[in-house]
Amino acid sequence: MHLNPHLSATMLAVSLLFASLPAAAAEKPTTAETATAAEQTHRLIIQVNKREEDYQDHLLSNIVNLQKHYGMDNIEIEVVAYGPGIWLVTDKSAFIKRVESLMMQNVTFTACGNTLDTVSESSGTRPALIDGVEETQTGIARIIALQEQGWSYLSP
Repeated sequence: MHLNPHLSATMLAVSLLFASLPAAAAEKPTTAETATAAEQTHRLIIQVNKREEDYQDHLLSNIVNLQKHYGMDNIEIEVVAYGPGIWLVTDKSAFIKRVESLMMQNVTFTACGNTLDTVSESSGTRPALIDGVEETQTGIARIIALQEQGWSYLSP
């Protein structure tokens, strides 16, 4: 039996379509899978290395938006400040109240000890950190360590 070439092409296309349906259905997450992903704990490390207030304001807004998106119990966030970004976590910060508020919502803020040492050496005074801000000797090394533990990384 000899089939029309157009009919053969159509039959081939239809069979390929039906063959791909189970695979496509398997790729789409179910409602239960989506709910589970939303409930899992996400871990995010955010670097702040710029002093500009618009940049820092945007960074703090990103944190609030992520907490709203995932739910505060489903995301852990650590902000590591180094270089010019160190001023976000000092008593000279324009955002002291927002930083303190986020710390009460389990956001960790960490200051780079190397940056604090450098500022101290050049100015003669070590910047005072906002109460509750943690300190690590090397900010970038802290970021690397958390990434190696599976944390996601954001450099806004």
